[in-house]
Amino acid sequence: MQVLQVQLEVRPDPAEVGRARKWARSRLAGSGIGADEPLAETLILLVSELVTNAVVHTGCPAVLRLLLQEPPGEAAGTVRLEVADACARPPVPRCAEGDDTNGRGLSLVEVLADRWGWSAEGVGKRIWCELDRCAPAAEHTTVPSAVPSAVPVACQGLTYEAV
Repeated sequence: MQVLQVQLEVRPDPAEVGRARKWARSRLAGSGIGADEPLAETLILLVSELVTNAVVHTGCPAVLRLLLQEPPGEAAGTVRLEVADACARPPVPRCAEGDDTNGRGLSLVEVLADRWGWSAEGVGKRIWCELDRCAPAAEHTTVPSAVPSAVPVACQGLTYEAV
């Protein structure tokens, strides 16, 4: 299995989130994932959420890693995003209500990623998520005409629509 790993150091500054998105976009394009592909857009949103959490909630520098795993001879594989920081405080999913402008990040990660989690690392932690890359669809494959516009997300007994 071939693995491409790249990383970016992120300062504890909200302006770094935009820089991380731009950096990730360029790395994805260099790996053959087009900017207009749904996978790329989802990955950029996940980068934004994970880096924002590190910048806003830790006050520590962080490292964003992008790992592209591709089995030999196949177009499918896995894309893994990791954000490591020096803050030992674990991530705490919150439940945003109504017009709240914060508190939806980890819920989005849970809904959009195929897998996600975190682990203690030294004095800090590493939060990660993975998306599976699908092999290109055959020409005869049909796409469903109706795609749900929202995905229900459960949060402490409540359900709301993530759009």
